[in-house]
Amino acid sequence: MRVHVVQRGSGPPLVFLHGIGASSDTWARCMSLLEDDYTVAAIDLMGHGHSPVPEDPAEYTRDKALDDIDDLLVTFDGPAVLVGHSLGGYLALAHAATRPDVARAIVVLNSGPGFKNPEKRQAWNDRSRRNAHRFGVVPQAAELNLQEDSVVMERVGQMAVPTLVLAGGADRPEYTGAGQYLEAKMPDARFVLIADGEHAMHEESHAEQVAALIEEFVRSLG
Repeated sequence: MRVHVVQRGSGPPLVFLHGIGASSDTWARCMSLLEDDYTVAAIDLMGHGHSPVPEDPAEYTRDKALDDIDDLLVTFDGPAVLVGHSLGGYLALAHAATRPDVARAIVVLNSGPGFKNPEKRQAWNDRSRRNAHRFGVVPQAAELNLQEDSVVMERVGQMAVPTLVLAGGADRPEYTGAGQYLEAKMPDARFVLIADGEHAMHEESHAEQVAALIEEFVRSLG
């Protein structure tokens, strides 16, 4: 693989995807709570954590990130559940949209399906590039956060993968709205609001609750 992966535990695989400016470390607490019953693996996206930091911005596209996820998924004996936060949540949705029937299920935390409106998409992209220094990444790595198209929005009604969507009530209200939208539009999605959860609620303050919701969801898959 061209990116760094942290993996431990045994059992059905769960693959964790972090947000922009974070790393696999963001999932450490949840992984420790789940590793007794599952194989837990977390990717450092390109330009993050212990992964390489290429200079070429073309190495930081969504589709290359999805290919990196695929490179990990093929190492497991069975289909994995993708668990993504923020950018990682969008990548999980994009994976389901472009690779139906590959993931066993997805879990999305404080994230959304992107934008169908080109002007809103461009505004998001411009803001992401301006804020690279705030994310704590090199400018080219911020390209991972860009919305290249509206593929998730266009296909959301056909994305039948079982989906759990979590949002924190103390985070930006857009994520609650996105979760409600996904629940309404996707054939098999359930939205859960964690009332006082903040953007990184999976790290410490609500790690036990998030891990318990993930485990309950995975067990419900049968």
